[in-house]
Amino acid sequence: MNRRQFLETTATASAMALAPLSAPSLVLPQSLGPRMGISIASYAIRWRSKAASKQYPAFTDALQVLAHSQQLGAGGIQIGVRGWAEAFAGKVRDAREKHNLYLEGQISLPKDDGDDLARFEHEVKNAREAGATILRAVCLGGRRYETFSTLASFQSFKADSIAALERAVPVMQRNRVKLAIENHKDWRIQEIIAIIEHLGSPWMGITLDTGNNISLLEDPMEVVEALAPYTFTTHFKDMGVAPYQDGFLLAEVPLGNGMLDLSRVVQLCRHHNPDVTFNLEMITRDPLKIPCMTDAYWETFDNVNGRELARALRMVESAAGKTLPGISDKNPEEQLAFEEQNVRSSFAYASTHLGLG
Repeated sequence: MNRRQFLETTATASAMALAPLSAPSLVLPQSLGPRMGISIASYAIRWRSKAASKQYPAFTDALQVLAHSQQLGAGGIQIGVRGWAEAFAGKVRDAREKHNLYLEGQISLPKDDGDDLARFEHEVKNAREAGATILRAVCLGGRRYETFSTLASFQSFKADSIAALERAVPVMQRNRVKLAIENHKDWRIQEIIAIIEHLGSPWMGITLDTGNNISLLEDPMEVVEALAPYTFTTHFKDMGVAPYQDGFLLAEVPLGNGMLDLSRVVQLCRHHNPDVTFNLEMITRDPLKIPCMTDAYWETFDNVNGRELARALRMVESAAGKTLPGISDKNPEEQLAFEEQNVRSSFAYASTHLGLG
């Protein structure tokens, strides 16, 4: 199945009537679509936190996150569904409907054809019962350049990932729920496109993370342009970079404070899928080290050249200048407050400048 065939088989492929792709970056009016939602990773500190905070008590389940998201003015949430019982899924559905919020799940891929496939389908059914029509999954929980030390080990992971996705296809089709695979610092552009086209199912698409592939030396706007035709949902973020001895530092920053043309991202995604959801993923943490000047970084890449490295380093040089956010100098209460500040700042920007409020 090629890209055109993929689009023709999806439910939303016929609604492609937005502004031309050659239009300049613009401030989008608030009438263009639903409010921005939030990925639970935006509350990576507060989620099941052990800190004894009265102002920022830990979130321990989806019901608490739904209630907080409604107070934020979010349109919905994206959260893990592992371990949900049918009764709890019903409570989530009731809360979601009460506040008129959407729900997207996060799920682990089935590792085998036995018990884990049964686990996977059980979670899909409970997520659907709660009202989820899209589930986000990743093939790799870590980062390619940190997880694998040889190209052969990466190729083995790739084969296992494709097998897991092939197991998932009939489950998604039976339950009429879409599975959206994230570009999670594992797949470069053409690798993830090849996997989606190999699967050839309208129930299989992409969770487009707007910043992850910077770590793989790819231009973020080229990533959006290439993956938007396959995108069901997003991890919507802005990014900052800075040089360091072995490569560069990479960090999520509040929307509007980074290097991405966010208006253009929204425009491109909606051009290809007017129903696409934008889930804020503002991860408050110390900047990540991208060690692209070390030999170990390159072990799993067989088709990346020096020109791409040079382009990435020029991008870092041109975008550097702002101090990247971090948390190691803050106590637990300060970290929680900083996280909430970053989330609220991003929602204010999305509402004022992107038509997502």
